[in-house]
Amino acid sequence: MTKPNIAAVDSSDHVDESVRHKRRRPIHGRKVTISDIAQHAGVSKTAVSFAFNKPGRLSAETVRHILEVARELGYTPNPVARSLNTRRTHALGVIVPQDIPNVLGNPFFAELLRGIGEVCKAEAMSLVIVPPMRGSLVEATYAALVDGCIVTGLNADDQVVQALRMRRIPFVMLDADAPDDVASVQIEDYRGAYLAMKHVLDLGHRNIAIVSFQSFTGRIEDYTGTLQHRFAGYRAALEEVGVSLRSPHIHVFECSCDITGGKRIFQLLMKLHPSPTAVVALSDVIAFGVIEAARDAGVRVPNELTVVGFDDIEASHLLRPALTTVRQPTCEKGRRAAELLIQMLRGEERATPHHIMLPVALIVRESSARAAR
Repeated sequence: MTKPNIAAVDSSDHVDESVRHKRRRPIHGRKVTISDIAQHAGVSKTAVSFAFNKPGRLSAETVRHILEVARELGYTPNPVARSLNTRRTHALGVIVPQDIPNVLGNPFFAELLRGIGEVCKAEAMSLVIVPPMRGSLVEATYAALVDGCIVTGLNADDQVVQALRMRRIPFVMLDADAPDDVASVQIEDYRGAYLAMKHVLDLGHRNIAIVSFQSFTGRIEDYTGTLQHRFAGYRAALEEVGVSLRSPHIHVFECSCDITGGKRIFQLLMKLHPSPTAVVALSDVIAFGVIEAARDAGVRVPNELTVVGFDDIEASHLLRPALTTVRQPTCEKGRRAAELLIQMLRGEERATPHHIMLPVALIVRESSARAAR
């Protein structure tokens, strides 16, 4: 009986001992192929493919031998070809409705991505930020090479969510009222906003500016998700003292969610007569901009202007005056969302997806004080 050629055995777990300890030189002048690796390792091309894509099909010793040979020859796998073969990219995507410069300029996103990144590191996965492509977030969603997505700043009926469903890509929604069949992670937005406004009212302020990040609608009645819940909290606190969002001394502004936006809002506030004695911002970075502009204009915080934020990002306690704000567990929110997504990728979905609600707390610091008589 003719002895079979080891190099032709499809899923060979055996290695020709004559080649196991042979020293190999890198191949120069052309790209190293799996055929080269198979020949030098004394195994089949299928075994080489298994070693890179399905190592569980081979013994650990064979896998180590094949990878060692590949390294000695200077082989680098083609990540696109590998993804097509395994149907996995080993990457999680974070869909953001803003351009990358705006995302990276907001410390809130840095803390959120840190939480997601902790899970990616533990799972040996990469992290991909998916911003609008040529102005279209839907187009970017269809083009994203990821195994799963975390969706931020969008509603359940958004076209991006529909695109993910069409592609059958697992996803988790952040800060959204997700339907029963979609996993989500939220915070107590209503409670956080209520606590912030109640704190300002308890200090005696009645001429108050509420500064929101842009809703893309401009009408409070059209707010959904995070904005809807926070304005409901503001409204409830105001109604307890007989004031409404429509009262003449309650002003609502929208701006970009950055320091520049906060600075612009301060300039608008100073044109009001009388000007507000308190600013309640829906994000810390907006509050930072208000405080910086106030300092430049010689307006003392909190003596002449109380400022309250929302998020409690790391820089909030370093600011002078330190910022009174609503603390949300931003890093944990990202981590919990990524953990849910990993469970889905492993096929561990529940019959009813998780809907996680994380707590918030009011952190009183130096930027808030009683209203002057």
